[in-house]
Amino acid sequence: MDDKPTFISRDGMIADKEYVAWLHDLKERYLRSQVRTVIQAQNEMLTYYWSLGRDIVKKKAESKWGSGFFNQLSLDMKAMFPGDSGFSVTNLKYMKRWYAFYNDGAAIRHQAGDEICILRGNEHDTVIRHQVGDEFDVAIRQQPVDELEMPEIFAVVPWRHHVQIFTKSKSLDEALFYINKVAAEGWSRSKLESQMEKQLFLAQGAAVTNFEQTLPSSQIQIAKEILKDPYHFGFLNMKEEYAEKDLEDALVSNVTQFLLELGKGFAYVGRQMELRMDDETAFFPDLVFYHIPQKRYVIIELKAAKFEPEFAGKLNFYVTAADKLLRSDGDNESVGLIICKTAKKTIVEWSLKDINKPLGVSTYQLEEVVARTVEELEQQKEKARK
Repeated sequence: MDDKPTFISRDGMIADKEYVAWLHDLKERYLRSQVRTVIQAQNEMLTYYWSLGRDIVKKKAESKWGSGFFNQLSLDMKAMFPGDSGFSVTNLKYMKRWYAFYNDGAAIRHQAGDEICILRGNEHDTVIRHQVGDEFDVAIRQQPVDELEMPEIFAVVPWRHHVQIFTKSKSLDEALFYINKVAAEGWSRSKLESQMEKQLFLAQGAAVTNFEQTLPSSQIQIAKEILKDPYHFGFLNMKEEYAEKDLEDALVSNVTQFLLELGKGFAYVGRQMELRMDDETAFFPDLVFYHIPQKRYVIIELKAAKFEPEFAGKLNFYVTAADKLLRSDGDNESVGLIICKTAKKTIVEWSLKDINKPLGVSTYQLEEVVARTVEELEQQKEKARK
């Protein structure tokens, strides 16, 4: 006797487990097709915007048809496509600026020729910063600069993200960096705006390290990419006077936000994690994380004060202990990171010079707490009441 469960629909159809599973599969396939349709539609729209911007640049439209060119083009495009809201004067000007931004950057790189250095790595997720740069430079070598085609990866970045990137970036490399980040990590526009305000492009890889002396050449650049300087701890609500333990408590209480600030790929392992050598000797580093794409432990020491040379020696020992006690076959070398309140670059460099483990030093920033008087608070309440 067949013991498969059956389901009776309102119309009397007998549906067994196989039918229900098939129905679920149909739903999933339909949703995937809808996603592909949206992506394809976005790709076509962006390709059209790119080509329209290129036409305006190549034709030198404003010089040829006068200062009223954009107003007239907007009216004509809206008349031809009344249901499309993408042909405002502002948007048409953005299309021109979008193409011109990358076209001008391509012209500069074209002139530089073989002097351009494309950094490469072995792991897909650890060369994000350079993928678009690579694609862009290949495109420059393969086609005339004034016929520059839109790079394929641009199609997965929404139009409003593009506008934010090319209007706020100070260089081509900065723009390509954020294009990569949006494409790889699926940033929302608010996340993009936040990271650009924090100047992530300048911060990522900016920590002072000794990686050149302590890591294999193939790992130096990709390991630097997981560190940055400064780290922004604006999500913490710290008292005016606080100790290192207070900072550690606050970060662990907000570990989700801390992970987001560290960047993609980090997993939280533990706080004051016991690294035991024998029955009598154990050590407790502040925070231990694991970077999944790079397959390495990251040992973090927090310092609510300026950097001091002795910090490096202690962390060097912790990283050695992590390699001995935590690292498994297949893991890369552990790295250490000191996050302190302030640091002088020369002192850090001298402190790390003869250290034999890969260490980095960064600083952190907190939101400034403005002390307000009782009178100011009362005035604010009165204003709000009115």
